[in-house]
Amino acid sequence: MTIATYDAIVLGAGAAGLMCAATAGQRGRRVLLLDHADRVGKKILISGGGRCNFTNIHARAETYLSANPHFAKSALARYTPADFIALVDAYGIAYHEKALGQLFCDGSAKQIVTMLLDECTKGGVDIRCGENVEEISHGDAMFRGAFGNLHFAAPSLVIATGGPSIPKMGATGFAYDLARRFGLKIVEPRPALVPLTLGGDDLLFRSLSGIATPVEARAGKAAFREAALFTHRGLSGPAILQISSYWRHGEPVTIDFAPGAASGWLVAAKRERPRATLTAALASILPDRLAQALAERLALPGELGAQTDRRLADAEARLRRWTFRPNGTEGFAKAEVTAGGIATAGLSSQTMMAKSLPGLYAVGEAVDVTGWLGGYNFQWAWASGHAAGLAL
Repeated sequence: MTIATYDAIVLGAGAAGLMCAATAGQRGRRVLLLDHADRVGKKILISGGGRCNFTNIHARAETYLSANPHFAKSALARYTPADFIALVDAYGIAYHEKALGQLFCDGSAKQIVTMLLDECTKGGVDIRCGENVEEISHGDAMFRGAFGNLHFAAPSLVIATGGPSIPKMGATGFAYDLARRFGLKIVEPRPALVPLTLGGDDLLFRSLSGIATPVEARAGKAAFREAALFTHRGLSGPAILQISSYWRHGEPVTIDFAPGAASGWLVAAKRERPRATLTAALASILPDRLAQALAERLALPGELGAQTDRRLADAEARLRRWTFRPNGTEGFAKAEVTAGGIATAGLSSQTMMAKSLPGLYAVGEAVDVTGWLGGYNFQWAWASGHAAGLAL
């Protein structure tokens, strides 16, 4: 049996794996990049509605969740959004800022994948797809395995196979199984950036499916002011996806339905339009059907002028902290990313290498570092992949 030898094997040809392989290859390392999918970058291709929200200019350690909130600082500081933007510019890819620092391609996500493949070509990376990696072992300072008919060996192995979110794209928990085999610990994986489901008394809100409105959503100490969307199963939209990463089962979610309104606005509305109903007042800042549903639950019938200031103030307070109790999430099938993963305590924050096994690295979504919605997770993929690529 012939064994092909390389300097490094990168498992997973997603964002982090492509960046890692290209970086190492351009440093003169002989790199083998493997993926069980039939082509590279499949999650990149579907991201951002096909336009790839490839980074966020506001990315910093505070915009990531991890058991160690400081872990991401080193990699993010050494490969910044500006660094990736410079690469995009060098390839002449047009882009725009959609909102809140989110950068999207003007054209197609295919441009980002093509760019990364070109970077791998510059580094002479050997890319192979469409088979399962098998028989991974370690001994005599070498990692060995098989990929179809190819048997390979290398002193370095990079786990870049992501997490189990979006299984229809082929996502699995392979990274965790492999990490455990080599003695690394796992922070319990859970769906993140995922819609929340409602039950019990909150079921009534399912009738509002399709309605979206700007809110401030809170879960624990986290708060995000963006749009919320009512669905046939519960709550979604950017604000909800953001707090879902912080929400834990059994905890409440609170919604401010009037985040832009001045304090005391309902009492002021009474002064200005005493003959208006509460539904009409709410409809001045909310979609009609949502205004009606909330007014019914607040149970203040009749005209505003017939209500005491105290009752209106109490209604406003409830609108600003409307409490939902989600009974779950829509799971990994609808989660954009996975929270948890390979524990950062076992990795070097500078190189992404395992402390207990020299030559073993983990990057991207496989690691317990999860970014906010809006390009942050891609930036972590670029930064962590680059950090490992420089160390290989």
